[in-house]
Amino acid sequence: MTLRIIATGGTFDKHYDELAGKLTFHESHLPEVLKRARLTVPVELEVRPLIDSLDMVDQDRKEILASCEQSPEKAIVIIHGTDTMRETAHVLGAAKLDKVIIFTGAMIPYGVINSDAFFNLGFACAAAQLMPPGVYVAMNGQVFPWDNVKKDRSAGVFVPN
Repeated sequence: MTLRIIATGGTFDKHYDELAGKLTFHESHLPEVLKRARLTVPVELEVRPLIDSLDMVDQDRKEILASCEQSPEKAIVIIHGTDTMRETAHVLGAAKLDKVIIFTGAMIPYGVINSDAFFNLGFACAAAQLMPPGVYVAMNGQVFPWDNVKKDRSAGVFVPN
């Protein structure tokens, strides 16, 4: 089994710009993260233009869907911003592809101390290999079906609807 990982941006891939004092995109952390993770499952990494999920539009979601449709891999992990992860998951869930598609992300960027990014990615990679075909969100040590998940902004975690 080969696992496809699609990086779309979101907090996971943000870098802290010390001069500007804000979070920005530079390049994906995923090559470094995958090397550090020492995954033994083969991985195909697809890095899309990195954007904040609040800036994501319908066309971006269609392109992510097209990537999943065209992927020869049956297990896909999508790194996505948490603010609109649910909306993109709905687009893919409605498509009913015969693949396991796992969305994950981070509340704290990978490059910042105490980030949840590394754990969430590892958890999502395991879920992609174990879950039946469908679309899921894997965050905070839990897997949620695409149509029964929401972000609890006050707690900073994902919960069932």
